Amino acid sequence: MGTDYAHAFPADGEGPVRPVTLSPFRIDTFPVTNRDFAAFVGETGYRTESENFAWSFVFWMHLPPDRLDELVEDTVAAAPWWCKVAGADWRHPEGPGSHVKDRQDHPVVHVSWNDAAAYAAWAGKSLPTEAQWEYAARGGLEQKLYPWGDELTPGGKHLCNIWQGQFPRVDTAEDGFAGACAVNSFPPNGFGLYSMTGNVWEWCADWFHTGFDARPRRDPAGPSQGQAKVMKGGSFLCHASYCNRYRVAARTSNTPDSAASNIGFRCVVNL
Repeated sequence: MGTDYAHAFPADGEGPVRPVTLSPFRIDTFPVTNRDFAAFVGETGYRTESENFAWSFVFWMHLPPDRLDELVEDTVAAAPWWCKVAGADWRHPEGPGSHVKDRQDHPVVHVSWNDAAAYAAWAGKSLPTEAQWEYAARGGLEQKLYPWGDELTPGGKHLCNIWQGQFPRVDTAEDGFAGACAVNSFPPNGFGLYSMTGNVWEWCADWFHTGFDARPRRDPAGPSQGQAKVMKGGSFLCHASYCNRYRVAARTSNTPDSAASNIGFRCVVNL
């Protein structure tokens, strides 16, 4: 687990490389989709935190240019491409006027960690630990950058949904997508799992920390408390010049009540 990759972000705490042993588990073949989440909401009446807050973060290029003044309440100072959009939620990914009717097989987004945990409990599952997620994402390979090897586009073929062009203003969409895509849009990894890198970030169970060492661990689950939860896998916004976190060992974090148009999740069952 982990990496000593020279171009990793030191503050992310990706290293050192360390041996981890995991008990058997099953993990969802795909991230939870809009169709899956609708079944949960239909049965339970659950309201996401974005719905309760009445807003969420949307990437600026995915909003209609002629409605920016109408839709955008504010932007993030350190990342002005993130817009606070009133009415953006899992049913309305770009705010009022958008919908998921033709995106049933896309990963559900605008879901916080708390929302993801609620879905997992309803489904009789749980969120994966970071160690489970990383083992699954590697697809049977060891210490490779990506689920398929060390080359991002082997033979010129795109194998995940990330940014091409000049972030954050020019996305050439050479991989076929300029935003989230259906969960089966690219080939699976060696374990038959789809969309493990790129497309949308995926929540993990662990509280985020960076205090790793090289000692062997069994079923690590992170600290008992913290301020932010681990996210893995990168998203359609990741680019080498900005967020080179679509590597298997890469990691970031967010507060449990946070949501955005590039954050989703998948679940596990511990055996």
